Parts: sequence; C-alpha cells; structure tokens
Amino acid sequence: MAKIITYNVNGIRSALSKGWIDWLKATDPDVVCLQEIKATPDQIDSAPIQDLGYHLYWYPAQKKGYSGVAIFSKIKPDHVEYGCGIKKYDDEGRVLRLDFGAISVMSIYMPSGSSGEERQAFKMIWLADFHNYITSLKVSRNKLILCGDYNICHQPIDIHNPKSNANSSGFLPEEREWIGNFMKAGFIDTFRHFNKEPHHYTWWSFRANSRAKNLGWRIDYNLVSANLENNLRHVAILPEARHSDHCPVLLELDLVC
Repeated sequence: MAKIITYNVNGIRSALSKGWIDWLKATDPDVVCLQEIKATPDQIDSAPIQDLGYHLYWYPAQKKGYSGVAIFSKIKPDHVEYGCGIKKYDDEGRVLRLDFGAISVMSIYMPSGSSGEERQAFKMIWLADFHNYITSLKVSRNKLILCGDYNICHQPIDIHNPKSNANSSGFLPEEREWIGNFMKAGFIDTFRHFNKEPHHYTWWSFRANSRAKNLGWRIDYNLVSANLENNLRHVAILPEARHSDHCPVLLELDLVC
C-alpha cells in the first residue's frame, strides 16, 4: 500500500515555519507532491526532510519566489522527468514526473486565471496543451497518477457558492468542461470515486474568515488512469493541516511497480 499526498504549500519556506516537517513525519506519506513551492533547494535546509527517508526532486520556476513544483519520495524512482517540454510552462515550473516501474506520479501546478484576462487566456492555452501532452505521454506511460492544484472546480458540489461564482476563474463553464472531458478521456477523480458528499474543499480564501466558515473550493486533485481503478483503496482531504491556504489530499492505493 502506498500513501500519496498532493499539497499546494503556497511557499515551502512559509510552510516549514509553521511546523510542516512535524506534520510530514506524523502523516508519513510515501510520496508527497508539492505545488507553489516558491523557492529553490538552496533556500531551505533539506536535511530534516532527508532524515525522514525522502529523496527530494525539485522543479522551481525561473522567476524567484514564484510557482514551482517538487516531489519528495521514500521510494527511489527509476526516472525523473523535469517539465513537459514546452518552454513557457517549464519556465514556470509546472510539471514534474517520477517513474516507478510501470507507474508514473506527477506533481502539477496548473495556472490560475484569477489575476486577469491575460493569465486566463494563458490558462486556457495551457489546458489544451496539457491535454495533448498527457494524451501523447499515455502512449508510453499509461498508468499515471496526476497529483496537483488544477485551479478548477469541476461540479457545483465542489464549490461553496456555485451561483455567485458562475463567472469566476476556476469555475468558468469552459474550465469545467475541460476537466470533465479530461476525466472522460481516461482519468478517475479519486476523491469523488469514494466520496459523493458536499462541503469538502481544499482551498479557502484568506478573506472573510473563509476557512473557519468552510467557504471553500475543491481545486486540488489526485487523478489516476482508469486502468488503476482496482488499485484504489482510500482517499481523504486533510483540512486540519494548516500550513497554507490549501490543504493536503491523501490517496492510498496498491502500488505494484
């Protein structure tokens, strides 16, 4: 059984200052996929993480203090793939892949469009390019675990106020259509596979005491290839972890590499 966690830490240095390593030790995932690390490896003390048995793989953005992904794994991968081969995305540190035998685990940080029209347009181009990238990748790597911050709520159940957010980036009809089509192309939303209940979110605005009121969005996912359905065992959103405006999402599955 493997425990895989996705977690947008909104700055690894900030998370570390809030007891993140104690949380990591207590939770003890085999693989943790991080997004929005906002740091390079030389900017933190990695020794306490390595002392827990993790191999550390970083893919920071070119721009300092921005974006970036990482994967910490107790299982040593056969291969590490940095980026998706498209410079404008790779410069922002958005995709990192570790291969474990036939199975690949990816940490993905999809763009946000909330800052304005230019980034929303960038996001929509990314979505098309990312779908094409994964379609090509599946030819050679057809057992994929796609962990990350997708910056999209799929259904009304995934957002606290779908009516007032109908025109908000992250819940636009075209974004929701994209993620629905992406899943239909061969991926399982593992959280919804096990849990059909409302009021489960992974991100809360810092404004208006949103987290205490549970006025959130579910935008962080562990999507897996449909051919891994029989391997799935358990999922959980972990809102008690408070190192970020996001919280971690746990996936447990039989990982036979």
